Amino acid sequence: MSNEVRVRYAPSPTGHLHIGNARTALFNYLFARNKNGKFIIRIEDTDKKRNIEGGEESQLKYLKWLGIDWDESIDIGGEYGPYRQSERTEVYQKYTEELLEKGLAYKCYCTEEELEQEREQQSAQGQTPQYSGRCRHLTEEQRAELEKEGRQPSIRFAVQSDRVYTFNDMVKGELSFEANGIGDFVIVKKDGTPTYNYAVAVDDHLMKMTHILRGDDHISNTPKQLMIYEAFGWEAPVFGHMTLIVNESRKKLSKRDESIIQFIEQYADLGYLPEALFNFITLLGWSPGGEEELFSKEEFIKVFDAERLSKSPALFDTQKLRWMNNQYIKQLEADRLVALALPHLIKAGKVEENIDEEKKQWVHDLIVLHQEKMSYGAEIVELTDLFFKQDIEYNEEAKEVLAEEQVPEVLKAFAEELKSLNDFSADAIKAATKAVQKGTGHKGKKLFMPIRVATTGQTHGPDLPQAIHLLGKEAVLARLERVIG
Repeated sequence: MSNEVRVRYAPSPTGHLHIGNARTALFNYLFARNKNGKFIIRIEDTDKKRNIEGGEESQLKYLKWLGIDWDESIDIGGEYGPYRQSERTEVYQKYTEELLEKGLAYKCYCTEEELEQEREQQSAQGQTPQYSGRCRHLTEEQRAELEKEGRQPSIRFAVQSDRVYTFNDMVKGELSFEANGIGDFVIVKKDGTPTYNYAVAVDDHLMKMTHILRGDDHISNTPKQLMIYEAFGWEAPVFGHMTLIVNESRKKLSKRDESIIQFIEQYADLGYLPEALFNFITLLGWSPGGEEELFSKEEFIKVFDAERLSKSPALFDTQKLRWMNNQYIKQLEADRLVALALPHLIKAGKVEENIDEEKKQWVHDLIVLHQEKMSYGAEIVELTDLFFKQDIEYNEEAKEVLAEEQVPEVLKAFAEELKSLNDFSADAIKAATKAVQKGTGHKGKKLFMPIRVATTGQTHGPDLPQAIHLLGKEAVLARLERVIG
């Protein structure tokens, strides 16, 4: 095995980039970069029925969006290509012939109906269904007879049932599997397509993979892949199986679980930041130690240690993701913040696509005003709703504030101050509020809360003078007059 660390992420182009797959890619990427090794992307597209148009491009696009780069793949090549399994048919054929010649694999002519019947009989007898091996010892004459019937054979691996396969998992420690519970498995389908476990083992060896980091759901595949390695006399890579990601009910994250947004593309569309997703996903089943939770990509690369991969399921905490994204949004430069949020205002029909410089500045200031509160870009629509409507509805809490005895006096004085302003800037509005305090004697919540509620309809919100400035003199005076009556 190579001294240089070589790891891979090997998606099937059957859908968009899922949180779980993104985590697999991230952990492999960080492991490779930490060890000054190579990170490879291989496309496993042999299951043509499940492949979707654009699936391959989508995977690569959103890996790049997350901030992941790679050393070898379909787009940049490399010395161990092709990196698309559908282009490696001749490679698999060569090794299949070798297994057949050595008697380590054989042709199976069983139909689906025969196999189903066999499984049903085994289940009825309380046995775990597995292939009986009925085609394993066919004579040449029997094979010729079956082929004369027009039967197309699949090719099965001849499992040595008395063997125990043991490996030291990077995450789970030593694991053992008895071969007699596996049965002779198909390595090449009737149409000549290699099956997953076969193609993966061949490719991982030929591409010189040193470590295989993948999800918990692949553990049962490992003994089959070890059998392929052993059959060819190859050294197996080091395996590591990451624990499952679970939802807040502690159930395995399922693509049908609608309580959690699960695809990276959806987070990008909602206006989440790639660096926040990178940070959040890396902490799903891995810990750097200590209390710190916010890390840059470079910091993660420096401290990533596979020994700190968790043995317990990783909890997908939606609120924590929102909090983390908010931390990153707070640090954004204004131009990038506007670029993140503005498309959502346009999509919601709040702002036209082509606006003049004055309106552009107004939108810029509006978005920046809500920077502290924004958890993701699309949230700007809800946060700024009051700036895009004439009248506002006052909830019960707001009505209680407006019912206080000092409110008419405060609002009338404030309206008079605003009417006299030629400069409707935030500073001028702040000065007007101080003048009301001086003139009425009301201060603190007795002063500010009625003004906030009457002008915005909210009891909490962003900087009040700036909010009033952005609402505009005409709209603010109209709202004040409505409350004053």
